[in-house]
Parts: sequence; structure tokens; C-alpha cells
Amino acid sequence: MSMHRWHALFAACLCAVARLCAAEHDIEYVAEHLPEVAMDNRYATLPVWTGGESDEAPGLIFQGAASSMQVGTLSLDGPMLSMSWQHDFGHAWRGGVIGFYDHLTFDSGRESRPLQTLFRPDTPIERPAAALFTDLDGTTDDRGVGFFVAHDGDAHLLGRYTWVAGALWQQVVLSDYRFDYEILAGPQRGMTGSIDFDATYGHVTPFAGIEVPRDFGEWSVAFHALLAYPLPRRGVAGHICGPGFDLSGDSATAGNGTHFGDPSVTLGLNLTYRPARLTIDVGTLLSQALLEPIIHKGIEQNLVLSFTWAY
Repeated sequence: MSMHRWHALFAACLCAVARLCAAEHDIEYVAEHLPEVAMDNRYATLPVWTGGESDEAPGLIFQGAASSMQVGTLSLDGPMLSMSWQHDFGHAWRGGVIGFYDHLTFDSGRESRPLQTLFRPDTPIERPAAALFTDLDGTTDDRGVGFFVAHDGDAHLLGRYTWVAGALWQQVVLSDYRFDYEILAGPQRGMTGSIDFDATYGHVTPFAGIEVPRDFGEWSVAFHALLAYPLPRRGVAGHICGPGFDLSGDSATAGNGTHFGDPSVTLGLNLTYRPARLTIDVGTLLSQALLEPIIHKGIEQNLVLSFTWAY
């Protein structure tokens, strides 16, 4: 076989692999998962841990993080901010309140994926259809308040530990979460239009977790694990328009299930410089990067670097 034919065969194989990869997850699927990963990052960085210090709990804890999620050319990046106020009630009990606000921005390049609309199955497009998506913009705002109680204990095997339990009221607002699309194959090849996933999702989210701290002079290391469960799960909302149609809906109303708002299990490891009461969560940086691509299929990168300062 000539070198030219080998090159042509190799190029054809690359194109086939690219098409298979692009077809693995449709646009509705990844559009849902990006803000859900941001929700998990928020649960992972809630300012409810104190490092198990034996003296009086800090009155205020300030938390800040930079986060970045990516799938293909789609990305969701921005700052995460929160604070908590805590008060000791004696006998190793304390309670507190939490407030948070995360403002993240969507962006993309040219993204080739199947077009799917489980939120509105009656579109005049044979789906899934290979499509090109461009001009993504928009924001997600995750904001809320909550309360928690905590108890410090000492167990034979664990040593010192703290458990926490509480609940959040949160609202996830997706604004201008919009793509332009062009159908690349099938009977509607060449059709253009727009699709968006603008929605407001409200949840009450109970959570519970445990922290196990260890002191090393001026430093402390504390492992923590948290389970959060947003209620209720919601149908994924969407809106699509094209030549002669303009349709809105959600996957629950369409009979395709409630998918938005997943249960979350997060793991972290806080490294604290005790004289400054400054903490970096190195465990969350590693665990969220490794676990989220497994939990939320299609996500290729998730980085969240979180700091807290206790006052």
C-alpha cells in the first residue's frame, strides 16, 4: 500500500474516532452536568469545619475558592464565596449559620455533539442529530443560606472527631445559558437555530459529615467527608427554536425523568496554619478532580482551590 493511502487510512481512522468521541454525550447531558459539578464543589467547601480545635470555636469563618470545569471546549469558571458564624453552646456542642454566593461564567469554542432535547421530544428534528454548537455564554449563580449543629467527641479508634449536620436553602440560577446550533447530518442538515437551558432550580439540601483532625505543632491536618442531598430533584428545563418552531419544556413534564440536583459525597483534607487560622483544602482539590469525572460522566476537568480564614 502506498504512503499516500496509509495517510488517507490513518486520517479516516482519526475522523472516525473523533466522531465516536463527539457522539458519546449529547449537548443536553453535558449542559446539565456542568452546573451540577459546581453544586458539588460548593458542598465540598462549606465553611463548617474548625480543625477540631479544643479552644472556643471561631465566631466567623470566611471561605473563598477559584473553580474551573471543562468538557470538550465547554467551560464553567469563576469564584466561590461563603461565610459562617458559629457559637459554642457548651458540652462540646456548637451551632452556626451559613451564607454563600458562587458566580460562574460559561464559555466555549466550536463544539460538535449530538443534539438531544429530552425536555421537549416533539421537535421537528430527528434526534439525536449531529450538530455544531457555537457562541455559548451565560452564567450560573448558586446562592443560599443554611444552618448547622456540630458536636466534638473522642472515640477509641478515631481519636478526636467532629460531626456536623444541617440544611441549606439554595437557588441555582442559569441565565443566558445559550448556544447557536447547526445540524450537520440527516434530513435537517443545514438547519440552524438556538437552544438554551435557562432555568431557576430551588432546593432544600440536608447535609451531614464528619471531620477527624490531628495536630502537629503549629499545623493541623483534618480529614472531612460530607453527604449532601438536594431536594427535590428537578426536571431539566430547556428551550429550542428553529425555522417554524419555538418550543420550551422540561424533562419531568415530558416524562423523561427528574435529573437535576444529584446526591453528593465529597472528601477533603484541610491543612491549617493554626497561629494564622488559615486553611487550604488540599484534599478537595484532589478528590474533586478525580471523582467528578466518574460521578458526572462527560466532565473532563474539575479544579477547585479553596481557602478559609477563621476570625
